[in-house]
Amino acid sequence: MKKYLYILVILLYLVIVYRVIDIRLLNNSYYVNLYNNKYKDIVYGTYKRGRILDRNNKVLVDNKTIYNINYRIINNTKYIDIFKIGCMLKDILELNDSASIKELKDFYILFNDTNDLLNEEEIKDYKYHKIDKNDIYNITYDRLNIDNIYSDMDSINIHTFFKMISGYKYDTKLIKSDVDYSVCKYINDLKIDGLECNIDYKRVINYSFIESIVGSVGSIRLEDKDKYLNKGYLIDDRVGISGLEEYYEDILRGKKSKYKINSNNTLTLLEEDIPGKDIVLAIDIDMQEYAYNLLKQSFIDASKLNNTKYYKEGYIIVSDVNTGEIITMMGLNKDNKDISINSVLSSYIVGSIVKGASHTVSYLNNLIDINKKINDSCVKLYQVPMKCSFKRLGYIDDISALKLSSNYYQFINAIKSTNNSYYPNIKIEVNEDNFNKYRDIFKKFGLGSKTNIDLNNESTGITGKKIASDLLLNLVIGQYDTYTPIELTSYINTIASRGKRLSLSLIKKQNEVIDNIDMDDMYWNRIQEGLYQVVNSNDGTGLGYSDKKIKAVGKTGTAQNYISKDLMTINSTYVMYAPRDNPKYSVVVLTPNISYYNDIEYIAPINRIISKKMTNYVFENN
Repeated sequence: MKKYLYILVILLYLVIVYRVIDIRLLNNSYYVNLYNNKYKDIVYGTYKRGRILDRNNKVLVDNKTIYNINYRIINNTKYIDIFKIGCMLKDILELNDSASIKELKDFYILFNDTNDLLNEEEIKDYKYHKIDKNDIYNITYDRLNIDNIYSDMDSINIHTFFKMISGYKYDTKLIKSDVDYSVCKYINDLKIDGLECNIDYKRVINYSFIESIVGSVGSIRLEDKDKYLNKGYLIDDRVGISGLEEYYEDILRGKKSKYKINSNNTLTLLEEDIPGKDIVLAIDIDMQEYAYNLLKQSFIDASKLNNTKYYKEGYIIVSDVNTGEIITMMGLNKDNKDISINSVLSSYIVGSIVKGASHTVSYLNNLIDINKKINDSCVKLYQVPMKCSFKRLGYIDDISALKLSSNYYQFINAIKSTNNSYYPNIKIEVNEDNFNKYRDIFKKFGLGSKTNIDLNNESTGITGKKIASDLLLNLVIGQYDTYTPIELTSYINTIASRGKRLSLSLIKKQNEVIDNIDMDDMYWNRIQEGLYQVVNSNDGTGLGYSDKKIKAVGKTGTAQNYISKDLMTINSTYVMYAPRDNPKYSVVVLTPNISYYNDIEYIAPINRIISKKMTNYVFENN
């Protein structure tokens, strides 16, 4: 028995020790917050959030000083006097919000004798405690008819009154936000106890075409409540709820001023407010604006061309390949709404741009004989329609296969990767390992894996679930899995750095290496040479996408995309970096659904137009 008592004492001691550590160290802020909420002798003021600046210190997000009219009940002020103050405020502040039915009924019950709505038995039951005040209220409320009792003006005054008395007595109630300074001064000059104009701060985004990246500030979400309370937040605090505002909340957040409530409900300042810290983005807002205008114009241009009715969004991303900084990330839809955040959240079939990664798989698995040329043709698998390049390309090697964007070359290598040699109507049994042989390397480039961009909920695209030989061939030419625009930036940057993949960020910093592709320099030279010829050879598929003087290394992609069972569209993509011998910047341009298949076989050159103008701007201005 003594043994069990001894164990019990030890367990109780451990519980007590844990609670002390929890309260004093682990979650101290949370318990302090609970204490303050319980004893209600502390209130908090406002503070400025940190600003958000671009790389050249232009202010993107700032705090606008605003004046709010607030009221707090002082010295047990009578309800009738509060109502009179509210009536006065209606005209001064030009209030026009009407009372709800509940407010009208509650106001009547508060200021009028409603015993006539009760019968004798109910009055008797209340007298002998068979029913309580809440029961009486509910009975009265249900029977009360307030039709034609109050005018529209009365309704506004009543609504204002309830704003002034709602919540706890010691709470400060917001009556009207963002009033003129002259109104603010007038209110303070009235010197009415509890009524005052206070300074507050409103978040202001100075450029509309960066709103989705910046995000917004709002109330704490229910699912985040415990997280913020444990950090010392109050339940009614405003926090970043999306974009950079959310991701960098801990930096942008300031500290509220702190007041003690005196016995007469006046306040004594205990702690001054502390502004939040600024963050400096890698974004160049002038370049962002240029990209915005390019995309905006592209919708106008597309409206004049055939087969463009489904072109409704476009993306441009510019990155510093040596640091991983994102200098521009612009997404726009046809309604000129900023959707830049979708560069991280939305994924697309991107087509042949992935062939640099597919070549890498082939090199690493000894699938390519660099001294051998093959005659571009078509592949016919068992019970699968013929699969070809966009045209017969003649004899090609690994470099010209990239330059001319040969599908056949990738198909043959993919078949080799399954330990088969191609012959017409070949029947190939494939499994998940065959797909992962490619996907594992693709992920090292950033295709199908997170880039660690400083935004929450980053998507890695959609990985196809079906396993079939023809789908493996689709995968190696970018016609199966989907990728986000930001993943394409990671991919082209990794080619520029010859296998070293940096994380990406929207703030100015040198990002860390998060992956590496260990491959002989000879193979990197051949990939880069092939992609250089894509843009700079007269027969390259990317001719005209960037001026030759830039010495760009890049790849185009054209992907078939079913947006419904009977409708196939075309996604056009371009990725590049430059200069070839000393890479500085990369550019990604993605125009989903730029064309669709119908009787007229025509693909609008919108992607090429955007790409040439954007790459010229980047390399002529930096």
